[in-house]
Amino acid sequence: MVAGWFAGDETDFHLLGTRCSACASVFFPREDAHCRNPDCLGGDLEEIPLSRRGRVWSYTDSRYRPPSPYVTNPELPWEPYALIAVELESERLVVLGQAVPGITVADLTVGMEVEIVPGVLHEDAETIWTTWHWRPTGVTA
Repeated sequence: MVAGWFAGDETDFHLLGTRCSACASVFFPREDAHCRNPDCLGGDLEEIPLSRRGRVWSYTDSRYRPPSPYVTNPELPWEPYALIAVELESERLVVLGQAVPGITVADLTVGMEVEIVPGVLHEDAETIWTTWHWRPTGVTA
C-alpha cells in the first residue's frame, strides 16, 4: 500500500487528494509541498477524499509483464488486465487504475460509470499490497 494515497474499507474506500486553498486546484496523487498549478501563487494544501465514482474516459489492456518494481511471479503465465482512465465526478480529474479482475476491455465503453474499490496488487506469505481498482457500477465482486 502506498501510504497517503487511499483510505477506507470496502464500503467507504476512496482515493486521497489535496486541494489548494488559493486556487481550488485538486491533485492526485496528493501534494504536500506546493500547489502544482503554475498560475497559482500558492496556498495551504488540504487533504480531501476524492469522488468514489466517475466515468470511463479511456481504456486499454496490458498484454505484457511490466518491469520491476511491478511484482509478478515469473513462474506463472501472464494474465492481461484492463487499465481504465476515469474522470472523477466532482473533481473533473482523470485517474488511471486497473479494472477489477474479470473485467476486460470488451466489457468497457467510454462514458460508462465506474466506482473505486480496494484491490490486491500483489501478495506473498508475509504481505498483501493493496491498491485501487475500478469496477463498473452494478457489478459485484
